[in-house]
Amino acid sequence: MPTLSPELSNRVLNLKPSITVALNNRAKALKASGVDVLGFAAGEPDFDTPEPIKKAAIKAMLDGQTKYMPTLGDMTTRECIAHKLVTENSIAGLTGEHIAIGAGGKHVLYGAMQCLFDFPQPMEDPWEMILPTPAWVSYRPICELSGGVVKEINAGPETDFRITPKQLADAITPRSRVLILNSPSNPCGTMYSESDLRDLAKVIHEAIDIAPNLVVLTDEIYEKIVYGEHTHFSIGSIPEIADRVITLNGMSKAYAMTGWRIGYVAMPGEFGKKFIKSMGTLQGQMTTNITSFNYAAIREALTNPEVAQSVETMRQAFANRARLIMGRLSKIEGVTCPPPTGAFYVFPDVSALFGKTSKGGTKITDAPTLSQAMLDEANIAFVPGDDFGGLSGNHLRISFTCSDEQINEGMDRFTGFVTGLN
Repeated sequence: MPTLSPELSNRVLNLKPSITVALNNRAKALKASGVDVLGFAAGEPDFDTPEPIKKAAIKAMLDGQTKYMPTLGDMTTRECIAHKLVTENSIAGLTGEHIAIGAGGKHVLYGAMQCLFDFPQPMEDPWEMILPTPAWVSYRPICELSGGVVKEINAGPETDFRITPKQLADAITPRSRVLILNSPSNPCGTMYSESDLRDLAKVIHEAIDIAPNLVVLTDEIYEKIVYGEHTHFSIGSIPEIADRVITLNGMSKAYAMTGWRIGYVAMPGEFGKKFIKSMGTLQGQMTTNITSFNYAAIREALTNPEVAQSVETMRQAFANRARLIMGRLSKIEGVTCPPPTGAFYVFPDVSALFGKTSKGGTKITDAPTLSQAMLDEANIAFVPGDDFGGLSGNHLRISFTCSDEQINEGMDRFTGFVTGLN
């Protein structure tokens, strides 16, 4: 009999694994084997889901809400999300028909990209996604899997990793399809002010004739974790471009619900309805609805004042941790970092350490070799910045979703490792 030799798709063979997931998994494996590893890789709150949210899901389950639901969610929950976005984020004109609920932020992002991009003919003239970098590692591959190409706009620490209106204007072409915005930012821990976003919105509005198909996808998953001089502002609330803005959010970060896998997108206007309907058509061939008894948990999270207080308590804890870790980093020679103002990351520049050799004999040539050496020799897990794009190769991403004691111990180990370089 002939030997079967099936082939995998080039799409999968060329897909680069997430470095953040890979490093976090390796750190967990080492810890499980007995190694005293301190993990700073995961973008996951260390708090438990607030009790009223869990009780709402349990009650719904016990009440028999365990069957199939409408693909994008029941209209009561979609209306609840719309009301939240109208009243809290000032995004006008939203109804439940403008909301799609999916299995986490990454899932609804993937669905949105599939609905906006295509594999064009001819292939040499594809749609473009404008991506300010440094940026979350999944934006690029999800765009490319959808048939788009990525055009990076590089921002550096001198602007707190924020792009300028001129950079945006220079990047827009007739093939521009999506502009990604993420504020507060993963991996940078910084954010755009209302004034910044209004300036970018003006550029987008003025580019309508140049790029009539351009929409903004604003990832606001960290909206409630802010502690700097600026409050969160939704660019979708600006009337001049509101009908061009897709707002992505979810329950994972603010409500410590990462494992629940709940994300949503919203887009107002007639095109918004068309876009959301297309999300439903696509999702109907993928996952259909999310877990049915989780809809009650969404409504509880968005409406219960007791939950809002828990979210505020978590926000204050992250603010305190941000000050702590920034204070410790500022004392390590060769490490520089803009102060974090949102989310739960710092993104220090460690390029001054390149070219040195660790006590264990590792030549530090870049951020990946530095991260590997610190994991092997100091048992601390930081994410190398290379996969975040732009100038990120000079940086590490450090997540402070852990106790003050772990932050101090981790910074002690980091300091000791750096001091031992020669």
